[in-house]
Amino acid sequence: MLSTVRTVVGKSTNAASTVKLAVAARSVSTWSAVPQGPPVCITEAFKADTNPKKINLGVGAYRDDAGKPYVLPSVRTAEERILQKALDKEYAGITGVPAFTKAAAVLAYGPQSPILDDIAITQSISGTGALRIAGAFLQRHYPYSKTVYLPNPSWANHKAVFNDCGLDVKTYRYYNKETIGLDIDGLLADIKDAPKNSIFLLHACAHNPTGIDPTPEQWRVISTAIKNGGHFPLFDMAYQGFASGDTNKDAYALRHFVEQGHQVALCQSFAKNMGLYGERVGAFSILAESAEERKRVDSQVKILVRPMYSNPPVHGARIASEILNDAALNQQWLSEVKGMADRIITMRALLKGNLEELGSKHNWDHITSQIGMFAYTGLKPEQVSTLAKEHSVYGTMDGRISVAGITTGNVKYLAEAIHKVTQ
Repeated sequence: MLSTVRTVVGKSTNAASTVKLAVAARSVSTWSAVPQGPPVCITEAFKADTNPKKINLGVGAYRDDAGKPYVLPSVRTAEERILQKALDKEYAGITGVPAFTKAAAVLAYGPQSPILDDIAITQSISGTGALRIAGAFLQRHYPYSKTVYLPNPSWANHKAVFNDCGLDVKTYRYYNKETIGLDIDGLLADIKDAPKNSIFLLHACAHNPTGIDPTPEQWRVISTAIKNGGHFPLFDMAYQGFASGDTNKDAYALRHFVEQGHQVALCQSFAKNMGLYGERVGAFSILAESAEERKRVDSQVKILVRPMYSNPPVHGARIASEILNDAALNQQWLSEVKGMADRIITMRALLKGNLEELGSKHNWDHITSQIGMFAYTGLKPEQVSTLAKEHSVYGTMDGRISVAGITTGNVKYLAEAIHKVTQ
């Protein structure tokens, strides 16, 4: 018996030695060549800062005047109603909750739009998911150039999404550093010079990161330039209602392009305008020439979505659907959206006013002429670094700040800090 045990132990020891030898022979981890990626946000530095006056202007989410996350009362009401209905937890279809996607299309294109029956639409994993579906669809089915032009600058994730979809990514001029405004001449020239049938991504409203939007007159000129080049317009509309406080006004560019005969595609997000950040509610839609073509496009969208995530989650879409399809609740939501937009507009005015009262010699008109959650301050990287190191004010190195992080309680301190680093 003892010898048997010794034999087993011996075999175990030999097996362990074999494993060790195999590990030693391999010596290098399978993932040893995976590089460390760059940090994606400034939140960690902000959290580690012990200054009680610290301000985080890098967060891309709305905050109330106390600097706290805000859940819209209309969202609370919608959730309560959904709970009372005791709905099941079955899968949605591949393209999502039909009552939501239909209402999302109406919100974007307008209730009287004659092309609603020609829209192929799918629910998406918020705006990012919509962009991923858009990129995949264009890469597979767009019969012309596989190059997508982004404004310079644009939301950082745009390039990553379209690169991963296999599209070639280039840029067109958008921001004028000298005027801290729109480079309309450069923009139009780049549209004209782009190869025929290129894809142009357009921010429908509240351009991220600059907060600089074309005027209605400029949008009309841009539409003509896009049409003359035979280009395909892909709209990203992440802030409908949140920009100006008026959902119809914020949809002007999209609706004008449709009226002018463009075959548009659209990516929508309900993160900002409904505060449904963690629910990941969005939609991707594309305008077809006819109902028959719409069916074919819809079938191909389903083929793309199925291996991506099979079908989208239902809870957030049900909330949005409840809000969009109930007349009274919809009016309440529109009022709340306007309230959020108005707070942002007020914070812009207060920041500009405080800087002027401090005697700043710089022109801060761009703070109030820009729109939406983000503002391009014109601050240089070294000034942004000084703001963080000496004043505990955190923003991105390109001078972009989230106006949502400004409150009546911190705007004076913020203005003082900016004034000191720009003297």
